[in-house]
Amino acid sequence: MQNVLFRDLEKLDYLSAWNYQEELLQENVQVKAIINKQLLTAEADQSFSASSDVPSTNNYLLLLEHPPVYTLGKSGKMENILITSEEMHRRQIGFFKTNRGGDITFHGPGQLVGYPILDLEKFYTDIGRYLRELEEVVIKTIADYGLKGERSPGETGVWLEPSVPANARKICAMGVRCSRWVTMHGFALNVNTDLEYFNNIIPCGIQNKQVTSIQKEVNRPVAMEEVKQKVKRYFEEVFNVSLQTW
Repeated sequence: MQNVLFRDLEKLDYLSAWNYQEELLQENVQVKAIINKQLLTAEADQSFSASSDVPSTNNYLLLLEHPPVYTLGKSGKMENILITSEEMHRRQIGFFKTNRGGDITFHGPGQLVGYPILDLEKFYTDIGRYLRELEEVVIKTIADYGLKGERSPGETGVWLEPSVPANARKICAMGVRCSRWVTMHGFALNVNTDLEYFNNIIPCGIQNKQVTSIQKEVNRPVAMEEVKQKVKRYFEEVFNVSLQTW
C-alpha cells in the first residue's frame, strides 16, 4: 500500500495551484532522473553498490476550490468559448490555456477540484486505467447521494444517464497531464457549483449535452467538507493507498 500525502488547499487561485502542482511534479521527475542514473551506473559497473539513501518519489492529493476561471486544454478549441475576454474581465472570471488534456471547462466556488500528483510507476503504467480509477472515485462518492454516475464511451469524466442523449448530463470533468509517469491536474466535481457559468462555453467541447451538480440533482445544498471526506475515503479504497495529511 502506497502512502499519499494529502493537503486541503481550501480556496486557491488557479495559477497558484497550477504552479504548485508543477513544482511537486518536477521534484518527482528530478528524483526519477537521479534514480535512473544510479541504475545505469550499477549496470555499467557491477561492483557499484547503490546507496542506502536512494531518493524516492512522493505521491500527493490536493483538494481545493478555485475562484471563477475557464481553462482550455491542449486539444481545446477557442471557438468553444462563447464569452469575450472583455466580458470575462468585467465579471472577474479568469482564463488560462493549460497543459492538461481535454477542452474547455469551468472551475469555481462550490466545485471540488482534485489534483493527484502520483508516480504511476509505483502503481501501474496505464493512463487509461488511471482515468477510469479517478472516475470510479467520483462514481462511488456521488452514489452516497443516490446518484448513479456512469462513463460515456469516448468521453472522459462522470455522467448521469449518458445512454439517453436528451438526459445526458456531466457532473464531473477530468483532464490530466503525465510526465515520466508522474501525473498532475485531475478532476472537477460539481457540488454546489453555479451552473450558469457553463452557459458561456461548450463544456469539454461537447455539443448539446448538459452539465449538472450534486446540489441540482438532490435539490439541496451539500456540505463541501462532507464531500471531501467521501472523496478521500474512496480515493484510498480505489487506489489502495493511505492518505497522510501534511
